[in-house]
Amino acid sequence: MNRPAPVEISYDCLRFLITHNPTDAQLGKFLEDLKMYGVNTLVRVCTATYDKAPVEQEGIQVLDWPFDDGSAPPVQVVDDWLNLLQTKFREEPGSCVAVHCVAGLGRAPVLVALALIECGMEYEDAVHLIRQKRRGALNAKQLQYLENYRPKLCLRSKDANGQSCCVQ
Repeated sequence: MNRPAPVEISYDCLRFLITHNPTDAQLGKFLEDLKMYGVNTLVRVCTATYDKAPVEQEGIQVLDWPFDDGSAPPVQVVDDWLNLLQTKFREEPGSCVAVHCVAGLGRAPVLVALALIECGMEYEDAVHLIRQKRRGALNAKQLQYLENYRPKLCLRSKDANGQSCCVQ
C-alpha cells in the first residue's frame, strides 16, 4: 500500500507529526522519521500493527487511544488528547507530538485539527492547513464534527503582554 509521507503541522508553539502506522518491518524507517522531527510522544489512534517496545526504547512515549476508522473521536479521547497537549507543550516547549492512524488521513488529522481549533484557529483554517500538507485528509463525517465542535480554548493563554500563545 502506498502511503503518504509524514508531515509536520506547526501553528504558534504547537508541532505535530501526522503519519501512517508502520508494520514491524517498516519500524526502522518510522523511528528515523520520529527522531528527525524530534518526536517524544506518539499517539496511536488505530489498532496496533507493530511492537511499541522499540519505539519506547528510543525514549518516545507511546499512547494507545484507538477509535473507529472514519469517525469522530470519543469524548474521552478528546479529553486525553487535550490534557496531553496542555502538559506536553507547557513542560517541553518546541516538542513535537506524533499521531497516526492507518493511513494518516482521518483520525490523526482530526486530533490535530482539534488542537489547532483549541489554540484559536478557525475550523476552516485548521482544515485548510492540514489539507495543504495532507491531501485527502478528513472525510465528510469528520468535517461535520469539526464544524460543530465548540472549543474551550484550553490550549490558549495570554502572556504578560496580552499576546495569545499556546503554552499555559
